[in-house]
Amino acid sequence: MINDLESVDWSSMSHAYGSAHEVPVWLRAMASADAGTREKAFGDYYSAAHHQGDVYPCTAASLPFLFALADDTATPDRGAVVHLLLSIGREAVDCGDDIIVAPDGSESTAAADSVAMLRERSDAFLTYAQDPDPWVRRAGIEGLGLFVEDADRAFGALRERLPAEAGTVERLLVVHTAATLALRLPAARTAATAWLAALADDPTTEPDIRLAAVVHHARCGEDRDDAVPTAIALLRRLATAPERGSEEAGCRVGSDSGACACRNGREGEGDGEADTGTDADAEAVAQDGVPPQVTAAFEDLDRHGWLHAPTTTLLRTFHTVLDARVPERTALLTEQLRSPDPAVRYDAIRMAQDLITSWRGEHTGLVLLLADCLTPEDPYTAAAAAESLRALGPVGEPAREALAAQVAANRTTHGPNAWAATKTLPRRAHQEAVMALAALGDPRALPCLLTALDDGTDAWRAVQVAGRLRPGAGELVPRLSRHLAAADLSNPWADMGTGALMSALAELGDAAAVPALTDAVTAAIRHDQPRIGASALKALAAFGTEAASALDVVRPLADAADVSLRAAAAAALWALERDPADVVPRLCDLLDTHAHHDAADVLGLIGPPAAAALPRLRTMLTAGYEWTRVHAARALWDIAGEAEADVVVRTLLAAWAKNDATSNHVLACLDRMGPAAAPALPRIRAELAQARRSGRFGRVANDEDLQRTCRTVLARLS
Repeated sequence: MINDLESVDWSSMSHAYGSAHEVPVWLRAMASADAGTREKAFGDYYSAAHHQGDVYPCTAASLPFLFALADDTATPDRGAVVHLLLSIGREAVDCGDDIIVAPDGSESTAAADSVAMLRERSDAFLTYAQDPDPWVRRAGIEGLGLFVEDADRAFGALRERLPAEAGTVERLLVVHTAATLALRLPAARTAATAWLAALADDPTTEPDIRLAAVVHHARCGEDRDDAVPTAIALLRRLATAPERGSEEAGCRVGSDSGACACRNGREGEGDGEADTGTDADAEAVAQDGVPPQVTAAFEDLDRHGWLHAPTTTLLRTFHTVLDARVPERTALLTEQLRSPDPAVRYDAIRMAQDLITSWRGEHTGLVLLLADCLTPEDPYTAAAAAESLRALGPVGEPAREALAAQVAANRTTHGPNAWAATKTLPRRAHQEAVMALAALGDPRALPCLLTALDDGTDAWRAVQVAGRLRPGAGELVPRLSRHLAAADLSNPWADMGTGALMSALAELGDAAAVPALTDAVTAAIRHDQPRIGASALKALAAFGTEAASALDVVRPLADAADVSLRAAAAAALWALERDPADVVPRLCDLLDTHAHHDAADVLGLIGPPAAAALPRLRTMLTAGYEWTRVHAARALWDIAGEAEADVVVRTLLAAWAKNDATSNHVLACLDRMGPAAAPALPRIRAELAQARRSGRFGRVANDEDLQRTCRTVLARLS
């Protein structure tokens, strides 16, 4: 079959990056005797012909040839080929009958065509599911749930596989696939769910398989009152069970199948002595001009892609199924975070973060359990816990003392410059703890931030949280100003670092930063960096009239060609000089540009002296974009007051209903409106009654602020 590749007109098709003429080259190379050639071929195919899971006509056209490779026992990496078939099929099933638009704009039914072809060849997956190679077998087992149309045959094959399999991964995958089959084929549902229930209750079955049966029985919508208590009891049994062989060690997460992709032998577990990192790798540094922030972000993504316990994917699935049942999920997480198995505890950290950041409620118990993970003896886990606590914002308050203790212990162990410790894991654990403590505004983080800014090691991390420590402004501002002055504004990536510096200086509120920010504006204009210039102007505006010394630099920019720069300069002029006669006409002109939101906000700050903008703001209330309506309505109230109350409230409530992300802006205005906000009371009560977090960007701090403002308005008007 592979010799018939040239019979397909590959050049008439495209993939993510253009013509598909290379696809036959990759398919042939997948059968190469050279491992490097095969690896490159699979990588190229995934990157282009199956880019981010996309299915193109060339992907569908590849299927017969991939089947030929998979069916040939002489193919070196048959497991990789079958997994590729499975991946294409899984993504195609998710697309359903949707029309796919290729990068060249053409439309295709490639996904539906692929599913049809895979289901026509479903007998192959029945064969793969019995293959001696476990990699082939795993993909074959999962394929039974996706592609075999005969429910009895597919379920029968799965039941046969469970006692035949010795490996944990394969056995868990069988249970997962039975639920997938039940959800896809109604004819399989009764038998499959009954089998799952029987497995869950069978005391002779291994606890991990029973746990999988409990989870996937619930995934099928079969509710049982004792599901969570049963899962907790099984977790306890697993924690005390003797370890079995780990043939699945080192598997990277590759699917959401419910089988474990487990990383055993955790790097740096215990005292971190396994980590031999030295000063050479002690800092995320710019490579090829890429800022260290970007490098670190990719490292975080990679780290978050590893699982450490065989039960983790199961438990994630269970949390997804439980969804809004927060008390039950909290009980489950409490057990996970108290597990004697460090791998279970580690993987529970991110699950606890996800629950707390998604749902309102009393989370003090979980926060304290996260704080218990802050142990200097296990920097790998401590770093993850501190990272999650920082993500919790104000809800992480109960962990304050534990974070401070962690920071102090790290400095005792690794010296005053623990921030730049030579070993990677202790350094990361310390930095994350310092940043989480600083995010709570705790001055005990200050010495570490000062050390970071003086030494320069990972100083960009310190900058991210420096603005929260206003009591330390006297020491922080000179250091931040020096870093800003040293920034190379000719670098196209410069705004990534300078933006955080300028935000921190503005947040600290010490007017000693004004000269550095003024110089930054001048340098940004000289290097043709209008975005950086606009950021510096916004930071200057935060100081109000205390930054009046910058007026000579700011005023000419109010006529700049770049709209964003012009808008930032106009806002800064108002903040620094407070002359509505000069600024209002400029802002009115900006209402007809893409900077109209910022212009409306500043007009609102000016208030009644900005009345000339009212006609244009009223027109903005009819815009199709809800954010435009919100900014206009807020400005209308702040300028005209009671006369516009009815239309303002209606506009704000309609925008809030349309887009929950507007809620913080809407509530801030309703709070200013006093009694005129009374028509919004039903919506405010409804907001407080909901369990899921909302607020801008879905951030915990924004949601907590939203709830606080709702309660304030409600108390005032009730």
